[in-house]
Amino acid sequence: MGYTYADIKLVNADDLGLAKRSMLSENEVKQMTVRALVDTGCITFCINDAIQEVLQLSKKGTRKSVLADGRIVELDVLGPIEIYYLDRYCTTNALLMPGNEEPLLGAIPMEEMDLVVYPARNELRVAHEDGALMKVK
Repeated sequence: MGYTYADIKLVNADDLGLAKRSMLSENEVKQMTVRALVDTGCITFCINDAIQEVLQLSKKGTRKSVLADGRIVELDVLGPIEIYYLDRYCTTNALLMPGNEEPLLGAIPMEEMDLVVYPARNELRVAHEDGALMKVK
């Protein structure tokens, strides 16, 4: 077993709203694809400074968080952000991790997109389709 990563598309949801109201062109919607660590021990979605520089998400406030090493830090809460994986998506906020930390796809966005981790294969998959557990090919 090792780490599980997923290539996810990230979109500034405020930009999408402006584009739908014809206040911003479709090519002005800030978006990017990143490789995120799938982390079931993380509750939310976390991005780094480089991702924030591209997406320019709005700051909504700050939140105290416990890092994997046990440190308690205060992080900026940014959003809204849309996350796309396979044929699924969710709209959520993101915590801004300092520096060049790798993005983390946490439990809440995975749950909202009905995704599960298959640790033996290091894969992120859709959990249910029509109420049945998806078979891994």
